[in-house]
Amino acid sequence: MNNIKTWKILTAVLLCALFAVSCLYGFGVGMKKDAPATPGEQTSEQPASSSEPGSVPAGDDAPASEEPKTDGESMLSLWAADAASKKALIEYVETVTDETSENFIPVENRVAVFDLDGTLFCETDPNYFDYTLLKYRVLEDPDYIDKASDFEKEVANKIKEQNETGASFKGLEVDHGRAVASAFAGMTVEEFNAYIQEFKKQPMPSYEGMNRGDGWYLPMLQVVEYLKANDFTVYVVSGTDRFIVRGIVDNSPLHLPMGQIIGSDETLVAPDQGDADGLDYVYDDNDKLVLGGEFIVKNLKMNKVTVIMQEIGVQPVLSFGNSTGDASMAEYTTSGNKYLSLAFMLCCDDTERENGNEEKAQKMVDLCAEFDWVPVSMKNDWTTIYGDGVTKKAAE
Repeated sequence: MNNIKTWKILTAVLLCALFAVSCLYGFGVGMKKDAPATPGEQTSEQPASSSEPGSVPAGDDAPASEEPKTDGESMLSLWAADAASKKALIEYVETVTDETSENFIPVENRVAVFDLDGTLFCETDPNYFDYTLLKYRVLEDPDYIDKASDFEKEVANKIKEQNETGASFKGLEVDHGRAVASAFAGMTVEEFNAYIQEFKKQPMPSYEGMNRGDGWYLPMLQVVEYLKANDFTVYVVSGTDRFIVRGIVDNSPLHLPMGQIIGSDETLVAPDQGDADGLDYVYDDNDKLVLGGEFIVKNLKMNKVTVIMQEIGVQPVLSFGNSTGDASMAEYTTSGNKYLSLAFMLCCDDTERENGNEEKAQKMVDLCAEFDWVPVSMKNDWTTIYGDGVTKKAAE
């Protein structure tokens, strides 16, 4: 009996010892698992190497993570190294984003506004994108020629004459807006956009290697990305119909939300709404928005200022334009602004790579000197305009 008791005691002691050792070992392993490995040490969850596709090498072989680039010199690579306009923009952005600077601008107030035609996108070939779109719709589209109204034909023929002779017609801007609204009335917003996408595939008459939807000024796209990288909110404020601008921007290298695209406006209605006021009609689940056929406003000159306040609600600190139609926007940006502000104006002085006009460009240079705007020479400040694959045809 004594021997049995002795063996029972010894067995219990041995079991307790084994349990204690296992607990200590488990605790030690747990600590090592959570602790960082020493240089060159391989943990139980770190394979020494991997041949799996897409695997990232560990240790000293791992590539250094790249911080997003926000500096102007690298992001504005298509600008001439000595361009005064580039230098002015970089100095401006660096000072207003520096929290230690007296000119620091809070992120919510970093608003930049851009015109479209002649500022971000090819202005005329031989006319504005929206003018050529209307001319095609009314005079060339086989599905619409017989449906076009006399007024639409009158406006389209004025555009045709302007293209061919350079003639000027008083009030054409508003008449064009009215004609666009009526010529596409009844289309859904999606159908109108699809029509624009097809039109964008037509070749540019004056260029080799470029379609109508490809006419983006690549150096200016860099400006947009540079500003976005430095926490600016960028808006397009154009005289072109808002839905046409959105169609141009859709499927393009300009990456902006559609809510930041502002242009001239026309009515939208529900198909069954008829003449009922929007206060008297209730949209239902069978409705779709269609173009209502009524022109509202041409977003040029002073109208750009009012629409900025109505839709953005913040005075911009940067403005980019190219004509007197953008003068009010530029002056609104730089006048009485509590933050440091600048206005840039593009000068169409390049006749080799772009449909430039030296006389018009010089007038803009003179205006820049008068109003303290920053001139941008398309000829001298940019190393390319549309890219290496695009060439301007020789004038006939």
